[in-house]
Amino acid sequence: MRLQEYWGVGPKTADLLEAELGVERAVRAIESADVSTLVDAGLPRGRATRILRRATGAAGLDTLGTGDARDVYGDLLELAAGEALTDGAADRIRVLTPLASHEAADERLDRIDRAREVWSGLEEEDQERVIDAFDSYDEAGGGRRAAVEAALELRRVGTSEGGPFERLAELDADALEAAVDALAAVEGEFGDGDEPLSVGEGADDRLDTLRTQLAAARRLDDAALDVLETVRGQGVRSLEEFQRAVISYVAEETGVTASEVRSVAPDEARDETDFVSATLRALVADLEGQVADREAAVATDLRETLDDAGGGIEAAVDAVGELAFDLSIARFAARHDLTRPVLVEDGLAVRNARNLFVEGEVQPVTYGVGTHSVSGGEADPPSGDRVAVLTGANSGGKTTLLETLCGVALLAAMGLPVPAERAEVGRFDTVVFHRRHASFNAGVLESTLRSVVPPLTGEGRALMLVDEFEAITEPGRAADLLNGLVDLTVDRGALGVFVTHLAEDLSPLPETARIDGIFAEGLTDDLGLRVDYQPRFGTVGRSTPEFIVSRLVANAGDRDERAAFRSLAAAVGEEAVQRTLSDAEWQD
Repeated sequence: MRLQEYWGVGPKTADLLEAELGVERAVRAIESADVSTLVDAGLPRGRATRILRRATGAAGLDTLGTGDARDVYGDLLELAAGEALTDGAADRIRVLTPLASHEAADERLDRIDRAREVWSGLEEEDQERVIDAFDSYDEAGGGRRAAVEAALELRRVGTSEGGPFERLAELDADALEAAVDALAAVEGEFGDGDEPLSVGEGADDRLDTLRTQLAAARRLDDAALDVLETVRGQGVRSLEEFQRAVISYVAEETGVTASEVRSVAPDEARDETDFVSATLRALVADLEGQVADREAAVATDLRETLDDAGGGIEAAVDAVGELAFDLSIARFAARHDLTRPVLVEDGLAVRNARNLFVEGEVQPVTYGVGTHSVSGGEADPPSGDRVAVLTGANSGGKTTLLETLCGVALLAAMGLPVPAERAEVGRFDTVVFHRRHASFNAGVLESTLRSVVPPLTGEGRALMLVDEFEAITEPGRAADLLNGLVDLTVDRGALGVFVTHLAEDLSPLPETARIDGIFAEGLTDDLGLRVDYQPRFGTVGRSTPEFIVSRLVANAGDRDERAAFRSLAAAVGEEAVQRTLSDAEWQD
């Protein structure tokens, strides 16, 4: 397969990968979503991630109908990757995409459930041992030896049946223990069969000694004239004395015994120069042969040891990689108290859902559209409505709720747990999330319509999460367009939540659409806006400007400024403003 057939691989990238990896290895890295190999070859990590997402999950990426949906998707994966136990696991998380079916998502959720149960069941000391084992694996640069060492250490932590450690339990620990030293002695990659092994330093003392002697002999051979002058400087008087001095000097400098040097020295030489050159050349040749013979013998022993390990080495590599991925997602789920969603054909509903990107104390929210069975105690979202028009206070969390629903839908589509006590998530072919953009021109209107309308015209079901459509055109026309979008959403069998301040300007909505509201309830003692973020179903929310004006009156810097804000207070209702100031215990 030509590398340029992959999305994002142009001529320059293909040339780089072919030069650094070769076509076969580059294709294998792309097909197996091996980010690190592509990065080591010279690709920027972000580019490698994008290429592999398309190569392994192009259809899933088509679920991301807008740039805002793609932003939420990327942010979620980065958040999950932050809990990764290895660099490789982080890379695998970053290339996850929405899956092709609920069956595939359920299989991954099953796997995560098992991993989370095992991770949460480990004592804190054992969790630290797992983390340390994977840290050592990364510090060693990965590879076969690091994987085998990690596998052996992780086996000592847990080998529970049916869980993520199960693969480790199936490994032959004795064979792997023997293979560790053999792997340490092998340099570079190696394959099966008769492929020769490259024996590294430390594999065999005798081989190391011979290599050291050979290196010294080569240095002397390269400086034969210096050897000649050094020996002459010892004051030798005859050729016989000179030859003995040369043999002694070479033996001392190389570590080879004098008898070994003498055995390769020429019986006859024309002169001193010829004797030195011939002796050094012969010694180098002899040591080269000894090194080759010893290396072959050591390689044979190493191959036997590695063969005895059978497929255990590759099995250990795979097991460590899979365990790192499973436990990384388990840590992500445990860290953020995520739960398994119920995957259904239709509907999107959550009970006590949280936005993963909001820090600090968060008021959970219960909400839903479509057909579902989620109840929330005091807040039971209606079932059966195809569209909800969400209204209410400024800074009331409407956009955050849209982002939360988008995140829940995307996590469930990837077979990952979600931030809610309970969630029912339908199958969506496209998720359209559109944040409010404060630009008021024809170009923005056209680009927005091009973004949000096409998903409603194709095959499959769309989820529409659109924020303040009125921000991109004049209010009257925005209400008309929003009415049209609501009608189109219902007609096409899609689901939608549309945030707007124009609820009262909308024409009668379809029977399967409703209006919900978020309400500001007053000011806190320090004049912060107090909002009930839980929407009230079937009710138009109020932005309650008296709260905002009350805060401005209270915080006015001088008398004239306060007088100006009091004139606004009269416009919105002086009595209401005074009441909110009193509620906040404001003292002039």
